[in-house]
Amino acid sequence: MQEFRLYNTLTRRVEPFAPTDGETVRIYSCGPTVYNPAHLGNFRTFLFVDLLRRTLRLRGWRVHQVMNLTDVDDKIIRRAAEQGKTIREVTEPVTEIFFKDRDYLRIEPAEAYPKATDYVQQMVSLVTRLVDNGVAYQAEDGSVYFAIDRFPSYGKLSRLDKREVKAGARVAQDDYSKENAQDFALWKAAKPEDERVHAAWDSPWGRGRPGWHLECSAMALDLLGETLDIHCGGIDLIFPHHEDEIAQSEAATGLQFARFWCHGAFLLTEGAKMAKRLGNVTTVKDMRESQIPAAAIRRFVYGTHYRKELNLSEEALEDAIAAVGRVKRFADRLRQAKGGTAGLAEATDELVKTAEAALYDDLNAPEALAALSNFITRANGELDQGGSDVTALENARNAFGRINGVLEIVPGPDQTDASLQTWVEERLAARRTARSQRDFATADSIRQELAGRGVQIEDTPQGTKWRLGR
Repeated sequence: MQEFRLYNTLTRRVEPFAPTDGETVRIYSCGPTVYNPAHLGNFRTFLFVDLLRRTLRLRGWRVHQVMNLTDVDDKIIRRAAEQGKTIREVTEPVTEIFFKDRDYLRIEPAEAYPKATDYVQQMVSLVTRLVDNGVAYQAEDGSVYFAIDRFPSYGKLSRLDKREVKAGARVAQDDYSKENAQDFALWKAAKPEDERVHAAWDSPWGRGRPGWHLECSAMALDLLGETLDIHCGGIDLIFPHHEDEIAQSEAATGLQFARFWCHGAFLLTEGAKMAKRLGNVTTVKDMRESQIPAAAIRRFVYGTHYRKELNLSEEALEDAIAAVGRVKRFADRLRQAKGGTAGLAEATDELVKTAEAALYDDLNAPEALAALSNFITRANGELDQGGSDVTALENARNAFGRINGVLEIVPGPDQTDASLQTWVEERLAARRTARSQRDFATADSIRQELAGRGVQIEDTPQGTKWRLGR
């Protein structure tokens, strides 16, 4: 069996990987903070994790993935206070949008989606362990902090010297009641606005709420055990979030928290990191309303290795749409073919060998896509010969399905809105009538009308064919 290799942020090396028990890969991946719909930059990370879990299963392992939903933090509390709502009233509609977007992009569901607010008791228990172990303390402000000076290996993931560490994200930097300005909050003492939006719980240290970093550790330890196989997220989470997760988890258990740390690079919009505050946000809803098939979004994302920055542009999306259109036409042809050839059998073997080798080598999706493209070119040439080898054809179908089962780049009926399809067929019928009556002005007008809705048509001897462009 071919070796599976992954880049481990902890060691800064591509290393052989196998699950601890040899059967099931236990993955924790940081999910969305549900105060705003996730943007395409977030979903690039989620698509990277989807590629990972599908490739692990291709390799023959089972996967147990936990993705958290952060439904209590500073931003959510602020949003709830501004709108006069509870945090649940803010987060539930956004959570529904996340799942809808996930399904549109064909991202496989994780085995569990724990909400932070459902695991507060586990968080309190974890803080208690840290206080008992002498690595956490309650400050004068009533909050409980993790003392990074009492955890000697702090900084091992991000490779930061503790002397150079600035106060972590979502931690008050001007709080002089802390032992060290760099210490991060485990449990935050409740403020009046927390109580108003229902973001406060009882604890041994008084009313309060969990710190952001604490949430992930508590849920991961509870649902996956004390040592994970893989922990995933975007590179922006390496510090302070993942560094703090390691500190509080390992200080509590005395065991390694995660064997592998895997991080996806940023999605850029014309060279700038996609972020809500920059105003260059593209959501899945935007893509869906622009009639961009999910298959094309996946093809665009997987065209660049997950550890390299990816730039979103109109041209790149158009190229992806054209590419998946070619894949769709080939998939249809392969399904309708009657037989294959010896050359098709050779092309099939090469596809499986090359694509799987690429995927098992740190998820090299660009090389897997290139292997699939080469296969389509060769297979089309062989199908042109009209062979009769049924076995070769069936093997080609299975191999194509096997590799596409990881990449998922064949546009399907689910990508075309049913009402749009009905409208297109009606307009094409009207165009056929106009053409039969030699009313070419009306026929051209209908073509332009269709183009305005992103529908591209082609007149062939077999009739008029159509597809969605933009």
